[in-house]
Amino acid sequence: MNVTQLSAFVSNKPGHLQKVLKALADENVNIVTLIVAETSDFGILRMIVNDSERGLKALRENNITCSVNDVLALEIDDKPGSLFNALDVFAKKNLNIEYMYAFTEKRDGRAVMIFRFEDIEAAKNALADSGYNIVRKIDLIGENK
Repeated sequence: MNVTQLSAFVSNKPGHLQKVLKALADENVNIVTLIVAETSDFGILRMIVNDSERGLKALRENNITCSVNDVLALEIDDKPGSLFNALDVFAKKNLNIEYMYAFTEKRDGRAVMIFRFEDIEAAKNALADSGYNIVRKIDLIGENK
């Protein structure tokens, strides 16, 4: 099961990020993890929330340009070389990572990385024989929506 990510386009001006956060807060949507990719004029706020459908609805109702993508959540050992080894699996299958970021909370001493691929199923297949644990959405955000 893939993890759903919301991406919101945000002008790089005071108050614009707060508009996104308020829209989610008003609908009781909790952000589990996020990253902002920015330039001098705008940013893309990529986030995983506890209820992506409600989050998407809240953003669109507040006229915030946004999109939904499936991402891959991968559990790796929290030790030197672990990320390199995971990326090596993708490189050997010629899979390009569009972007990645780290989940903010460790799970039983292991780190969780979030990856975006053009072909997420090919990435999952590449990991299947390598002993990696792909984290399901329910495991990442918990039972409580």
